[in-house]
Amino acid sequence: MPKPIVRYAVVGCGHIAQVAVLPAFGNARRNSRLAAIVSGDPEKREQLAKKYEVERALDYPQYDELLKSGDIDAVYIALPNSMHAEYAERAARAGIHVLCEKPMAVTEAECELMGRVARENQVKLMVAYRLHFERANLEAAEIARSGRIGEPRLFTSTFTMTVVPDNIRVKRALGGGVLYDIGIYCINAARSLFRDEPMEVHAAAAGAIGDVEESVSAVLRFSNERLASFTCSFGAGKVSEYRLVGTKGELAVDPAYEYAKPLEHRLSLEGNRVSERRFAKRDQFAPELLYFSDCVLLNRDPEPSAEEGLADIRVIRALYQSMASGSPVELAHYERHERPSLEQEIRRPPIEKPQVIHAQAPSGGS
Repeated sequence: MPKPIVRYAVVGCGHIAQVAVLPAFGNARRNSRLAAIVSGDPEKREQLAKKYEVERALDYPQYDELLKSGDIDAVYIALPNSMHAEYAERAARAGIHVLCEKPMAVTEAECELMGRVARENQVKLMVAYRLHFERANLEAAEIARSGRIGEPRLFTSTFTMTVVPDNIRVKRALGGGVLYDIGIYCINAARSLFRDEPMEVHAAAAGAIGDVEESVSAVLRFSNERLASFTCSFGAGKVSEYRLVGTKGELAVDPAYEYAKPLEHRLSLEGNRVSERRFAKRDQFAPELLYFSDCVLLNRDPEPSAEEGLADIRVIRALYQSMASGSPVELAHYERHERPSLEQEIRRPPIEKPQVIHAQAPSGGS
């Protein structure tokens, strides 16, 4: 008997799909296969189909036909943020499982719709939080939970990069914006490390790029007088780090959110005891495929779930509300019992960055 396998269509062949998602199938052969690509660019379709030996390469008007064809079991949605909800809903209604890039969507209503339609049609829906399967960040959460740094009190983070003005990330109509694109990493890390949901948020923006804000600084207030603060920007040099300060020490993770380089810990405890650890660069996208395919094949509920995706979007929306009003915004109570743990770690070797076709990196070029 052939081994069970989940056949995927990658929908959207922009930069992240080409440099990370498509190559990841080579590290996920155990239970995942790339069976189709969907792109509006004929040259992309032709070249990528040839490179990855894909059976079907289709344009967007053929999406519904593909969903009903019997040739795929799941989609990996790598479209602009504003298109996530529509394409996820269409897949779910056709009985196709959905692995969706983050942010899950751009509004709470879209997130709730995606989750509801998936449940009604008995399909699996997962949001592609790659760091929920990566050792450095999972171990940071374990250090926070273990009490090694005492009671975690403060989280601070900086995530910045330079983005060219015509990049998709700075187009509001497509769901762009610094919070949706990179601020979400800081929010998700704070929520995971504190194992809690914020009660109140306050944010301020500075500058503009494209038709979105260039930089945002935010403060999230959690229960038990804990604070998380972060700054993210599309107009500053590349920084990707966070610090968690507890009553007995601190953990610094720098870099923290990258997928193209090794990540590092610096743990400082009472008595000037300092230890450093380097985590090897690995493929962070194949683990998502492997895990989600197992959920499909073994009928397990995936985590990060639709509820996890919604948890970040409700914070982002409140932060934009605060930026507009200039005042803090209270958040309604929100229950999340599932948190990332070391049990979710999956290791796969790093991939070589491929040449990309008609796709622009955030800082320009290919």
